Amino acid sequence: MRAWLREPLLHFLAAGAAIFLLYQVVGGRELGPREIVVSEARIEALAENFARTWMRPPTAEEIKGLVDDYVREEIYYREAVALGLDRDDTVIRRRLRQKMEFVSEDVASAREPTDSELQGYLEKNSAAFVDPPKLTFQQRLFSSDLRGDAALEDARRELGQLNAGDGVPAVKLGDPSLLPAEMAQATPREVANVFGEAFAAEVEDAPIDRWIGPVQSPFGVHVVRLSSRKAGRLPTLAEIRPAVLREWQATRQDDANEAFYRGLLEKYDVRIEGELGELLQRQAARDEAAPAGEGG
Repeated sequence: MRAWLREPLLHFLAAGAAIFLLYQVVGGRELGPREIVVSEARIEALAENFARTWMRPPTAEEIKGLVDDYVREEIYYREAVALGLDRDDTVIRRRLRQKMEFVSEDVASAREPTDSELQGYLEKNSAAFVDPPKLTFQQRLFSSDLRGDAALEDARRELGQLNAGDGVPAVKLGDPSLLPAEMAQATPREVANVFGEAFAAEVEDAPIDRWIGPVQSPFGVHVVRLSSRKAGRLPTLAEIRPAVLREWQATRQDDANEAFYRGLLEKYDVRIEGELGELLQRQAARDEAAPAGEGG
């Protein structure tokens, strides 16, 4: 009996029966006319896609196979939608949403901006394009793990000796660690990623060619000498035009997607039920009454 239940034919018949019953439940809905037209443009697109994949044009027999496969896919697609198999499928819903967004994005990216528009975008969003300061420094760690409470006092003593002399250590200072003894042309963010935010803030404001400290970090205390600081600057449009163009296009696409969605939303009456719906209704009522209340 168990062997019979595992027969593939039984599974096939059961699946067929389930689909037939589902078709009856949904009332045999059809998607559009029963005619399938394979246009010349569609055939050319199928052939071009084949050529891009296989680096050669398809033969006549291969083109027939491509068309047959397209017709098969179209039939399965129409019948699946007619059965409602596309409903409540998160993957399909997200893919269709993505394709709808592509429609508005294609419109948004169709026009090339002028340099004047890009310059205005650069000035309006300058914080996103500023070339940050660059710091070059050396540091010596006095480890709290190795020295305990003495780490802070040891760092102060060595700092005094360094600044009293010529600033060049006579012996190797500090404790061994995996931290870099020097960083060259590093941004404050790069410094913070290695030594922490507090350390980076102190080093960024440090005087040039003078040992400072003790500077705290999660690893202990440090004495630090900043040898150069390159100020941050906003590059010209000519220097970073590709980056500005990329961000301009992304912003334009986002705006187009939102406008496209708002236009579609106006065609629908959205109703949210339950407690959340009641809460949103009360919030909307308060928002509408707020200006009149403030004016009174």
